[in-house]
Amino acid sequence: MDKNKLTILCISSYEKGHDFMKECKTQGCRVILLTSKSLENAPWPKESIDEIFYITDKNKDWNMRDVIYGVSFMARKEQIDRIVALDDFDVERAAALREHLRTPGMGDTTARHFRDKLAMRIIAAEAGIPVPDFIHILNYNNINEFTKKVPFPYMVKARMLAGAYGIKKVHNEQELWDRINFLGDEQSFFLIEKFIPGNIYHVDSIIYEREMKFACASKYGTPPFEVAHKGRVFTSMNLDRKTDEAKKLFELNTELLDVLGIVRGISHSEFIKDETGKFYFLETSARVGGANLSVLVEAASGINLWREWAKIEILKGEGEYKLPAVKDNYAAIIASLAKQETPDLSSYNDPEVVWRLNKEYHAGLIVKSPKIERVKELAESYTQRFYNDFFATAKMGEKPSS
Repeated sequence: MDKNKLTILCISSYEKGHDFMKECKTQGCRVILLTSKSLENAPWPKESIDEIFYITDKNKDWNMRDVIYGVSFMARKEQIDRIVALDDFDVERAAALREHLRTPGMGDTTARHFRDKLAMRIIAAEAGIPVPDFIHILNYNNINEFTKKVPFPYMVKARMLAGAYGIKKVHNEQELWDRINFLGDEQSFFLIEKFIPGNIYHVDSIIYEREMKFACASKYGTPPFEVAHKGRVFTSMNLDRKTDEAKKLFELNTELLDVLGIVRGISHSEFIKDETGKFYFLETSARVGGANLSVLVEAASGINLWREWAKIEILKGEGEYKLPAVKDNYAAIIASLAKQETPDLSSYNDPEVVWRLNKEYHAGLIVKSPKIERVKELAESYTQRFYNDFFATAKMGEKPSS
C-alpha cells in the first residue's frame, strides 16, 4: 500500500495530538480530524489537516450513533485507511468505528483492555502480574465479603475515566456505602481497590509488532490523585535507567502489554511500589500520556512519542519500523495551577530549562541534563519555588470539563 495515498481519520474530543497530525502530513497522508464542536476555535495545526469535522458535544460527550452516521456518510467519498484516537476518552469511539467500517486496527475487545480499569486488572491478575486487591461494584454480598477480608482504606474508581477523575478515597464501611449509594445507577461503572501507600511510577512505551521498541520509566513526585484532589505541585522525573528499580519496571511493563494484547502503538502505564519494595500494576492506556509527559520523554530521550506513533500507524505492520537514535539525558517536569493569568517564569533561568508551559493560569517547565543528580537538584528547588511563586488549587470535578 502506498503510504502517500493513506487517509487517516483522527478522533479527538479534546485538543490533543498536534505532532501526530503534523507527522502524518509530513509522511504524505491525507489527514481528517473529527473533534468536538466546542473546540471549533482551538488552535489546531490546520496547515497539517485537510479537513475538520465537528461533532456536537456536551462537555466533550458525543452521541455515538451520530458519530457512526457522520463517519459512514463521510466514507461514501473518503477512503478511510486508518482511524486513530488521540485521547484516552476516544479509544472506544475509534474502536467502534473500526469495527463498523472494518478498518484495520484495535477492535472493541482489545480497546476495552486499555480503557476499562476493571478489565485490565482482571487480565493482569490472571497473568500473575501483582495488582492491588479489587472488586467490581456489582454484587453487594460479594462487596461485603471483600470488606471483611481486605482492610480499609479503599479507592473507589471509575472504570472508564482517565487520570484521577472519578476517584474517591474511603476509609470505612460507612464512607464506602455512602459513595456507592451516591453513584446510584452508575455504580456498576466503578470498582473498589485496596489503597496501597507508596511511590507511583509511569512507563511510556513504543510497541511495534508486539515487540517493545522503546520505554522510558519515571517517578511522580506526588501521586496524581493527591495533585488533583488535595492540591499539590505536579512533578515527574526520569529514573536512572541502570537501577534495579527501572529494570523491574521495564520487565513488568513488557509483560503487561503482552498479555493485554497490544500489537503496535504507544502506551502509558502506571505502577505503585509499596513499603516492602514490591511493584503493583495500577493502570495502562493505548495512547500518549497526558500532563505534558510526552514532552518530558522527548526532553530526556529525543523521542517524540506523537510522531513515532504516526509512523507506526502508517506502517501498520507492512514495513520495518526504525526507532531514531535515543539520547542519554534525564529530565523532570514541574507544573502547577497558578494564581496569575500569565505567570512570569523568567527567573527560572538555569541553562537546563528546555521547555516552558504556555497556558493561562498554569505554570510549568521541564529541565534536562545528562546528570541525573543535577535534574533532581533543580526539580526539588523549583518545586519549592513554585509553591511560593505560583501555586493555586481548584476543586476537581467528577469528570473533565475542558
